[in-house]
Amino acid sequence: MWEYWIAIVAGFALLVWGADKFVVGASGIARNLGVSPLIIGLTIVGFGTSAPEILISAIAAWNGNPGLAIGNALGSNITNIALILGVTAIIVPLSVHSGLLRREYPLLLAITLLALMLLLDGALSRIDGIILLATLAASLYWIVSMALKTRTSDPISREFETEIAIELPPDLSTLKAFLLFLFGLALLLASSRMLVWGAVHVAQYFGISDLVIGLTIVALGTSLPELAASIMSAIRNEHDIAIGNVIGSNMFNLLAVMGMPGLIAPGVIPDKVLSRDFPVMIVLTLALYAMSYGFRGPGRINRIEGTLLLAVFCGYQYYLFTTAII
Repeated sequence: MWEYWIAIVAGFALLVWGADKFVVGASGIARNLGVSPLIIGLTIVGFGTSAPEILISAIAAWNGNPGLAIGNALGSNITNIALILGVTAIIVPLSVHSGLLRREYPLLLAITLLALMLLLDGALSRIDGIILLATLAASLYWIVSMALKTRTSDPISREFETEIAIELPPDLSTLKAFLLFLFGLALLLASSRMLVWGAVHVAQYFGISDLVIGLTIVALGTSLPELAASIMSAIRNEHDIAIGNVIGSNMFNLLAVMGMPGLIAPGVIPDKVLSRDFPVMIVLTLALYAMSYGFRGPGRINRIEGTLLLAVFCGYQYYLFTTAII
């Protein structure tokens, strides 16, 4: 049993390290090619923070555990909003000023409803997977188009300039960036396989479904780097990035992470996905919209709202651990 837990812990550690090298390498290549910090932040960094979930989803589906993949997608979204934004807002109340983010809120809500409609028949088919991945491509195109129009006028653009200047070494050559990118990708692949192997065996040992393992241990572990990143962004007064990371990550999770099992291992989804997990994610997505959109001025998530989000996360996790047995 101990070897499975070692595989999970080591897998998480290598995932974090690999994701960091992957993002630094990809961002360095883009910067050296003249791509703006805003585009890098919205696309490459957003994809990089979701890369662990995407690879775990693909490997889990390939190994015949699509429940873990679906649980990872939904669980990561629940964790991003309820835990990450909850804890961050308790530490530093968040204010949102970015007009670009105000346009992304309705997009995230639309993507959430699209995913729900595709799953209402109780199955995730290969056509569903294609639709989700095609929507990802269309969403990225739209986001890049909006970013090019706003250029430096949006507050989040200045935040990304500061963040990338901090994270990227100024003397990072294109060759070194490319090697970091390949090294990070290799680490992500190896650690994802290690983590999925350990998580599946732990689930089998305790008689817990793959779905629950994906919703809890795997979702929490893959979201911990984003928790640290959001807290640091908030402390640096980069509030738009803190919330923008969550919005972008949730889009990637619904479109790419959940699209993978549809392509690789289409089939029936667990009943609890529609009756328990998806409703929780939708409610939290609506709460994020209501709190941070800013209908009459800048959006804001205060400490009371952060505490409520954290309470929802704790209650949901407790419910899973006490009731969700095979």
